[in-house]
Amino acid sequence: MTASPGNSGSKPESPWFEEWFSHPFYLEVYKHRDRDEAALCINTILSVTGLGLKTPETVSILDIACGAGRHAIELARQGYCVTGNDLSPYLLEEARKEAAGCGIILALSCCDMREIPANGDFDMVVQLFTSFGYFDTEEDDLRVLNKVLGTLKPGGWYVLDLINPRHLEKNIQPQTCRSVEGLSVKETRRLDGGRVLKTISITSPDGKNADFIESVRLYNLGTISSMLLKAGFVIEKVAGNYSGEPFEEENSPRMMIFCRKP
Repeated sequence: MTASPGNSGSKPESPWFEEWFSHPFYLEVYKHRDRDEAALCINTILSVTGLGLKTPETVSILDIACGAGRHAIELARQGYCVTGNDLSPYLLEEARKEAAGCGIILALSCCDMREIPANGDFDMVVQLFTSFGYFDTEEDDLRVLNKVLGTLKPGGWYVLDLINPRHLEKNIQPQTCRSVEGLSVKETRRLDGGRVLKTISITSPDGKNADFIESVRLYNLGTISSMLLKAGFVIEKVAGNYSGEPFEEENSPRMMIFCRKP
């Protein structure tokens, strides 16, 4: 999630996610993201959906908002036919380099998640680690769900991984400071109007400053379930963490929704 400094002049500002996800600081700030956690998440998904029992080469998977490819590469490493999609050419290039370095075949596509071709090619679509809710309106988020339905084969799975807003309300850290690869990173967080807003202030070793803002809409289970049903999905299971434990509104950090196209 992210936004960037305001631009001067008459040129309209780009959405926060376009500028932040294309900035080299992004991967530095989130260098701590864990590949073991990604593997745990993927193995849980394969177990719940039953796709782990199929011959991987026969299963096609789309990873929406794949970023630098943590989850897509893990799926491809296990032999699945994976396409990673993202809006950021920079992050897709990082995913390409990582996959190549691992000797892994990974298809990549670059487009807005609201414009993904609805060609019915995939057995599963995954959208992981809070990569949903970036847009200004719920209508745009519903547009994404409609597109996802169209990308799936009949009976195909959609796994949507969100923050549990109730858990976040109780555990949000208003401010944290840390050092990453020589960068000084201060993050401030607040809840406002049904969104979680994070301001990221970065100071490089040479004293240069850069500020970014992440803004993600929060969905409770009732609201997102209604949207999924409206889009045409059937909800099969909701897990509360990457181990696949049952969702508990008061205690679960995540809200992983497993649903299918009829």
